[in-house]
Amino acid sequence: MNIYEFEVRTLEGETVRLDGYRGKVLLIVNVASRCGFTPQYAGLEALYRRHRNAGLVILGFPCNQFGGQEPGSETEIRRFCSSRYEVSFPLFAKIEVNGEHTHPLYAYLKSAQPGLLGSEAIKWNFTKFLVGRNGEVVKRYAPTATPESIEPGLLPLLTVGSGG
Repeated sequence: MNIYEFEVRTLEGETVRLDGYRGKVLLIVNVASRCGFTPQYAGLEALYRRHRNAGLVILGFPCNQFGGQEPGSETEIRRFCSSRYEVSFPLFAKIEVNGEHTHPLYAYLKSAQPGLLGSEAIKWNFTKFLVGRNGEVVKRYAPTATPESIEPGLLPLLTVGSGG
């Protein structure tokens, strides 16, 4: 199993198969507009702009499971991300990342890269999963890991011909 077997819905309601990102390096992040980590949107956007031509795609998945920090509609989320952080990387419809209604993509990500002490649970917004060009989950980063701090770890994956 790999990342390409999943479908997700964009903020605009369109169904997208992750197979369309085959051959790209992905950074998958559960995001929120009213979180202490929300300023990471700026770093994520900067990272995306620096490396998108080398094959990096950041996929943002709004989630309201942590302190109700993403209460808005898809339209409100899009407006906030565009006006406040000029986000141009793909954003998707709100999902759940823990519990009974965990999105299948996140169930897969969590099982492929458990967190601290083997826990699969997502602890907070802005948890990040790095996926190599082959669709395999390479690493999981805590919410406190800034986009700038993880950049050195993703650079080798952007090297042409890198399988990871």
